[in-house]
Amino acid sequence: MKQSDQYLKIVEWSDEDSCYVGTCPGLMYGGIHGKDEVKVYRELCQAVEEVIKLYKEDKKPLPPPTSKEGYSGKFVLRVSPDLHKTLALRALQTEESLNNYCQNILKAAVFPPAKKR
Repeated sequence: MKQSDQYLKIVEWSDEDSCYVGTCPGLMYGGIHGKDEVKVYRELCQAVEEVIKLYKEDKKPLPPPTSKEGYSGKFVLRVSPDLHKTLALRALQTEESLNNYCQNILKAAVFPPAKKR
């Protein structure tokens, strides 16, 4: 396995840029742009190899790997007391726990329903 295989590489369509954008979060800033998804992925893989090479040349430690990251399903989110109060009240109004209410809000923000045509 190559060292670059330890880093998650993402290629996704960007409506804002009207092209595919390839990124490697946690290892490099910026991304690779292009109209061909496969070509963007190839160029991203090459860029990741080059970034790793630069880390080694500069004798800097590589960031932690991201490709096999485990997620527990738990994280702590700090919010202002006013937002906490508003969320808690809205959860009560919808007869949901604060946890379920916030989870549903996050899901809707990250996975918005498909637009009807």
